[in-house]
Amino acid sequence: MLADRDNRDICPPCPALAEIPAADRFGPWSDRIDAAERLARLRSLRAIVRFSTGPRGDRLAGLLHRAEQDAAALEPALAALNALASLDRRSVLASFAALHRSVA
Repeated sequence: MLADRDNRDICPPCPALAEIPAADRFGPWSDRIDAAERLARLRSLRAIVRFSTGPRGDRLAGLLHRAEQDAAALEPALAALNALASLDRRSVLASFAALHRSVA
């Protein structure tokens, strides 16, 4: 494990994130979080997708679920998020950001 500037443990570089552009490394795609935090973010994002998009987000929700066990699903999950209709994507991202906004 490595330590970031906040002295939290982070995972060593995840090979599955290598193909993801730096601008897209947020939420569960961040390379600055540990495995437990990645799992928590995947699950919270999947719940948001289910509530916000219903069946329109089934593919994304399935890929997020798969990414909990297989990091290779992270890149296709990001592609599925970006493929959502703009209003669905905006709703999902706004809800995720509000959930993970720091209280300080």
